[in-house]
Amino acid sequence: MSLESVKEHLKQWGREKDVMEFATSSATVELAAKAIGVIPARIAKTLSFRGKEDKAILVVTAGDAKIDNKKFRQTFGFKARFLSPEEVLEQTGHAIGGVCPFGLKNPLDVYLDNSMKRFETVFPACGSSNSAIELTCEEIFQYSSAKEWVDVCKGWEDNAEQENESVYLNVNS
Repeated sequence: MSLESVKEHLKQWGREKDVMEFATSSATVELAAKAIGVIPARIAKTLSFRGKEDKAILVVTAGDAKIDNKKFRQTFGFKARFLSPEEVLEQTGHAIGGVCPFGLKNPLDVYLDNSMKRFETVFPACGSSNSAIELTCEEIFQYSSAKEWVDVCKGWEDNAEQENESVYLNVNS
C-alpha cells in the first residue's frame, strides 16, 4: 500500500515510473547504498520525531549525518525524541525501512537538513523497504512540500571535506 501511495503522489510530477524497486532490501542506509551503487551519504534518510501535540515531524538527512540534539532543540524548541516503529507507521503510513516524505497518511511537517545540499542528487526511499528514487535537492524539497532547510545534524562535515579532498586528488592526479 505504501509504495503505491508514493507512486500516486509522484504522479503530479510525472515521476512515478522513476521509482526503483530492488530484489534485495534497501531498508538501511548501507543496504540502500549497496543496492543503488552509491556512497551511503547520498541516501536521504527520513527520521520521524515526536513533535508538539503528538503530531510527528519528519527530518530528511544525508545518510552519514546524525541528529545533533542541541541544534535540534534550538531549531524546533523541543527535545529530539524518535517515534516508535508503530507510531511511525500510524503517522506516516510507511513502515520503518521505507519511510519517506511522500505519499504520507497524515499531513506532516517535513524539514530537509543541509547535509544533503552537498550532492547534486540524493536517494530517498519510496514507501517500501526495497525502493528508492533519485532526486535533486530542489525536487525533494518540492515533492515533500518541505517547510524549510534546517541545520540539525552533525558528523557529516568531516565526510564532506574528505569527499572534496578525494575529488581534488582524483582530478589533479
